[in-house]
Order: sequence, then structure tokens, then C-alpha cells
Amino acid sequence: MKIIGGKYKNRNFYMPGHIRPTQNVTRKAIFDFVGHDLEGLSFLELFAGSGAVGLEAISRGAEQVVMVERDPKCYDIIKENTGLILEAQDQSKIDVINTDAFAAVKVLAKKGVSFDLVFIDPPYEAGQAKKALKVLGAYDILHPNSLLILETHRRETLPEQSGRFLLFKQKNYGLAKLWIYTYEQDRNISR
Repeated sequence: MKIIGGKYKNRNFYMPGHIRPTQNVTRKAIFDFVGHDLEGLSFLELFAGSGAVGLEAISRGAEQVVMVERDPKCYDIIKENTGLILEAQDQSKIDVINTDAFAAVKVLAKKGVSFDLVFIDPPYEAGQAKKALKVLGAYDILHPNSLLILETHRRETLPEQSGRFLLFKQKNYGLAKLWIYTYEQDRNISR
């Protein structure tokens, strides 16, 4: 696969054979929506797989990218991809964490880290995307007016509102569906 835009456009990266990667058309749609210039923004990718979306974010100027992947083989490939594709000054902007995505959110919250953009592409298993919404809603790791983008199977249904997350847009891309939520930090929520 290749980086599709930005500073590192057309550079190849490795793809673990046992995962379902975020396809080029879906990655393009993500960055068409959030913008092609991420200068100064922070980006979190949960269930990172190969790190394709996080690498796209760095290529497009993100200031900080955190990629979380539990699978040791995928983690090793992400580390290899960052070394293969990125120049040294950009490698220092990436943190790759080898742990469970939901545990990582708790650790990031304890450290006081927050993000402008969050991309989540959990395995197409029942409940993972909904759980991600709940976990992110329970911990304060998003800046006010951040965006959360979830990739699910096109048949999966997510709520229009989950805590402080409000569904802004959804669209199908082949078997995948992108759910784009806005995060309203000051919104009153009932529990």
C-alpha cells in the first residue's frame, strides 16, 4: 500500500497479512473531510493495524500522532513503517503504543494527553465500535470541538448521539462505513 497524500505521498509501506486494512478510497474520504493540512493538530489512531491512517496524518502535517495497536506483529510493522517512510524529524512526532486500545485511552487520560482528531477502526465484531464511543466519552482526551471518526462494517448501526458525541455524517465506502462525530465538551449529558 502507499501513502496517498502530503509530504510522503506515494511512499510504500508494509501491510500485515492478517488484518483488514483501511482502503485507499476510505483513507482519501477521511482526509477529504478533515482536511488535507493537519498542521499543528494532534491525531490518535486506535486499532492501528499497519498505521496507514496515522502515517497519512503525519504526511499531511499533524504535529503529534499516537497509534495504538495490541497485536505484536502489527505493532512491529507499524514501527518498521515509521522508520521506512518518515524522516527523522517526523519520526519524533509519532508514539506507537503496544496495548489494548481501551486501556490506552485510560492511560492517555491519566497523562493529560488530548487530541484534535481520533480515528478508530476496530475489528468488525459486534460491540467494539459502540464500546469505543463509551470509553472515549468516559475519559477526557479530546479537545473541545474535536472530531471522532469510526470505521465499521456497513451493516453496523451506531447511535446519533453518545454522551458528548453527536453524529455529524455517515457514508458507505464498499463494505465499510465511516461515522463522523463531533465532540462537544461543554454539552450537558444525562447519565
